[in-house]
Amino acid sequence: MKAATSSEVDQSAADSLSRRALLRVLGRENSASLVDEIIIKVGVDIIEGRLMPGDDLNSVELGRAFGTSRTPVREALLTLQREGFVDIPAHRRPRVATLSLDEVRDLYLVRAHLHRMVSRCVVAEATDDDLAELREVQARLRATAEAGDVDQYFWTNVEFRNTEARLSGNRTLCRVLDGLGLRMLQLRHLSLSLPGRMSRSLEDHERLLRAYEDRDADLAAALTASIVLRGLHTIEESGWVEPKP
Repeated sequence: MKAATSSEVDQSAADSLSRRALLRVLGRENSASLVDEIIIKVGVDIIEGRLMPGDDLNSVELGRAFGTSRTPVREALLTLQREGFVDIPAHRRPRVATLSLDEVRDLYLVRAHLHRMVSRCVVAEATDDDLAELREVQARLRATAEAGDVDQYFWTNVEFRNTEARLSGNRTLCRVLDGLGLRMLQLRHLSLSLPGRMSRSLEDHERLLRAYEDRDADLAAALTASIVLRGLHTIEESGWVEPKP
């Protein structure tokens, strides 16, 4: 049997992280259906920028790719529509949804506020062993940044934030963060894929982790909000979205 190469192992790890993240946001963690596979394929392609806002989604081609009828494809696209990822106009082909700049700002401002709460809870609730777990994720972030792998860095970054939320001990807060949905994942990937952002993000997360280890709640809350809002500023400068007329 041929041994897996390092790049194949890395891709498998990234695929596992992306699958868990999407199914978690959708509340389908215990599901393993064909519909889920279509959701993951289309969702990851949108998040990672292979499908862009306004691009058509061909139900026939998707059905052919998965060897299925259009019914599971339609169910998957309807799920993505509920998440704000897909538009399904009457009598027209489904397409990747667009966002106005005002909507993007609203999402980021809410997320910044929620992560301030997460960071204060982590300082108050996380044990030294918990922080060691977060430190291990940070080590993997550093390795993917050094490899220059934007997609794997992004999904590991998602794992860092999800681990933070879990260590906060506040299940309601976790559910509210997940409720921001897939659109937030798409925006976060865009932000991290722009020049210079990966190295800055790694540095910011290192500072945040040190604030946790120093048990400095005020600094941790300020740093985490700064990290989130820097992502917003990057998107504002990118020209990726425009205000609705």
